Amino acid sequence: MVAAGLLVLSLFTLALGKPLSQSAERLVVRSQVDVPRGFSYVGKASAEKTLNLRIALVQNNATGLEAALYDVSDPKSENYGHHLSKAEVEAMVAPSAETVQKVKAWLGKNNITAQTISPAGDWLSINVPVSKANALLDADFNEYTYDKTNTTVIRTLAYSIPETLKNDLAFVYPSVHFIPPIQKNTPAFEVVDVPRASKRSRSKRAGVPASCDQQITPQCLQALYNIPTTPASAQGNSLAVSGFGGEIANKDDLSEFLAALRPDAPDGTFNAVSVDNGITDGDGTTEASLDIQYTVGLATNVPTTFVSVGDQNQDGDLSGFLDIINFLLAQDQPPLVLTTSFGFNELAFINEPDLAVNLCNAYGQLGARGTSVLFASGDGGVSGPQASDACDGQQFEPTFPSGCPFLTSVGSTQGINPEVAASFSSGGFSNIFARPAYQDDAVAAYLDKLGNTNAGLFQTQGRAFPDVSTQGVQFIVDIGGQGQGVSGTSASSPTFASVVALLNDQLLNAGKSPLGFLNPLIYSSGSAAAFNDITEGSNPGCGTDGFPALEGWDPVTGFGTPDFNRLLALVTGSATGVSTPSGNATASATGNAAATSAASGKKHHHGGKHN
Repeated sequence: MVAAGLLVLSLFTLALGKPLSQSAERLVVRSQVDVPRGFSYVGKASAEKTLNLRIALVQNNATGLEAALYDVSDPKSENYGHHLSKAEVEAMVAPSAETVQKVKAWLGKNNITAQTISPAGDWLSINVPVSKANALLDADFNEYTYDKTNTTVIRTLAYSIPETLKNDLAFVYPSVHFIPPIQKNTPAFEVVDVPRASKRSRSKRAGVPASCDQQITPQCLQALYNIPTTPASAQGNSLAVSGFGGEIANKDDLSEFLAALRPDAPDGTFNAVSVDNGITDGDGTTEASLDIQYTVGLATNVPTTFVSVGDQNQDGDLSGFLDIINFLLAQDQPPLVLTTSFGFNELAFINEPDLAVNLCNAYGQLGARGTSVLFASGDGGVSGPQASDACDGQQFEPTFPSGCPFLTSVGSTQGINPEVAASFSSGGFSNIFARPAYQDDAVAAYLDKLGNTNAGLFQTQGRAFPDVSTQGVQFIVDIGGQGQGVSGTSASSPTFASVVALLNDQLLNAGKSPLGFLNPLIYSSGSAAAFNDITEGSNPGCGTDGFPALEGWDPVTGFGTPDFNRLLALVTGSATGVSTPSGNATASATGNAAATSAASGKKHHHGGKHN
């Protein structure tokens, strides 16, 4: 499912098409790159060193899946909310039987056995020594280091595939892909006292404790955004938090946090599951503690799961980003909301964007099944995931996956009177993905107001982000009994995810579908009124002031911060009623949907009656 209007050329048109005399088969150069910024050549890789290579196969109906995603996510569609089942999504992204046979025959001829590593069968894995990889792909795998961490990787600057497979084999990874490690979107923290929930003095903003101008607690967010304190009660509701790099939340820390700051809901908890041998218990770490304490602490009584991704990754430099999505796609009931506070600099994907497109499409698969996928936009303003002067005098550096059009990117604000953009809030315009149609009106209006500011420093036709925002400065968390004040968009994404989970609770209890992919709704006519517009502040970087926050959508805070009551009125006015024969709400994630592809011209539908 390639993003509509992708800025890059079709990946296969990049093949040079020249024959190579190495074998009897005619080969075409699949990819060719230069050593990117931040990496250095070390030397030849050992011929005996084993490489774990992944082969992405061409999906058989990616275009149809993209059409179906929008069809079930657009409030104007008669199929809005009629999400696809697991089987229907897999049928669209699975490679054809002929494709599988041809690629496996090619590997078999070279005495290589492949393992299928994705639910739909569109990813294969092989283990081969460097010498065999060089021969198989007409490549030259060498050692390179990532200068910041002195981490060594084995990569090639070019590789080829048989011409007979150019319409079957999408790409081989990691081959020409130079991707720095994922980055947490948490710029700073400091030790503070954990306050107690209070009814003391209020600010001028009605009902908001005055202390919220200095530090943020669940009580602050409830007051600011009208988030209900009533426990959720819907059957089938769920919220997932992803964690990477050894991050873990601690249940004792959570209990202390809730006792101090949610004394009305002290029994909140979470489950932890492991992907790639991720840890599921231990002393709490900052990122995971923040994410869990502000999902469990806000989405009261919504079943919450921490998905801990370890370092035994099947997806190489993606550090488990694809592994966790394949893990969730393999479930009959994936979570209805997924929030992630990690990301990459999009620059790492720009010379070979196929991997970014494939991962973006995986988020689209979850969206088509009814999952709202949210990502922190990053903490570097216009200079990437973290503040950096490497881009001074050059083009702005957007983040990934926030540039993917099939997910919701969350930026940050700060302050109460007024609430303004947080200066670290990453935002801008993708250099890989074109602006989706749902953004056209909002982004065009912003660009008109922006005028010539930052001209030439960003791709005006790129997918713009973030989409929304919430507070992101000085969130109080409890780690080992000690308070910390944490800032970053990694505080904002779980906050907005909690709002979505509570909206889903209302919808499910009313016998309606969960929200699923949010953006067509967020950008729909009249939806801006459900947000608090942020019109002050900017996100400096790259030696500039970045983008200014202006009236309406902007690439610092999106449409602004949520108002739960107004959002509830919006979603209940456009949600589709779906009920089971027993009368209980059913989400698309139950796998009971009987939707068919929009490309086939048939309507999506659930079992049961429409309300």
